[in-house]
Amino acid sequence: MTASSYKPSSNTLKGVRILSVALNLPGPAALMRLADMGAKCTKLEPLSAPDAAKGSTSDPMGLYAPHAYAQLHAGVKVVQADLKSDKGQARLHKLLEKTDVLLTSFRPSALKKLGLAWSDLRAVHPSLNMVSIVGSGGKGAEIPGHDLTYLAANGLVQGLNLPATLFADMAGSLQATEAVLQALWQRAQPGRSHGKGVFHEVALDAAAAYLALPRHWGLTLPKGSVGGAHAGYAVYACKNGRVAVAALEPHFAQRLAQIAGLSNTMKPVQNTMLAPQSHSDLAVFFASLTRKQIDALASKHDLPLHTMVP
Repeated sequence: MTASSYKPSSNTLKGVRILSVALNLPGPAALMRLADMGAKCTKLEPLSAPDAAKGSTSDPMGLYAPHAYAQLHAGVKVVQADLKSDKGQARLHKLLEKTDVLLTSFRPSALKKLGLAWSDLRAVHPSLNMVSIVGSGGKGAEIPGHDLTYLAANGLVQGLNLPATLFADMAGSLQATEAVLQALWQRAQPGRSHGKGVFHEVALDAAAAYLALPRHWGLTLPKGSVGGAHAGYAVYACKNGRVAVAALEPHFAQRLAQIAGLSNTMKPVQNTMLAPQSHSDLAVFFASLTRKQIDALASKHDLPLHTMVP
């Protein structure tokens, strides 16, 4: 699946009303998921600058990546208000009266200044649920950070290269979506909350730590099976590009070893794939083939191979 083919949808949350004041990526990504599940989603943004074009957004994402902003907010009603004004606060609370879950992504001190502290809101809107996305959990919620720093803190930044995508932000958006579902379920359970709303905090550094578990277990370290040790789980050059090889399970590995004619075959096949010679043999094998030939080979022999451009 590519980003352009992402089109999940259902009516699971039909009738659920979500209000978001979250900017940038994690909050809007969570809101996109909730809208995909049928929730009625509204985004409350700060007022745009007086000289801004009509209909423009004040969300930084809309300024530096308008195409991303457009996809994130498809199916979302976007309104604007100055929450530092009485008029803005009045609009906020009018929206909250008809809201099941409030989604935020500000630090606690900023929430307090904007009248969005959980302790204040629950007194006025007792049935309201709140999901707060922060960088770090608990006392660390005031510490500044971003996707890159959370990944770095969990060993997910290698060398001087930037990660391929915003892993912590996107994982955090999924955990925020999960927190919304948990909150709705908790509020609906007799005897648990008596219909009163609940609060969930989602920390992006914790989302990064969750993604880092395979590395913590050693699976993706150089000596791990999916970290480079297994010759059947690697990326190789081919005549006109690259190929991602994921022949990890024994039946896939055995089939690949036979097709490639690995010179150092042993039993079990795991031993063959862990041998340095197997890496060399597969490198030579794939280097002799084009992407088209590899695609045909994968189809014919039911192998998990995916070719890529250089």
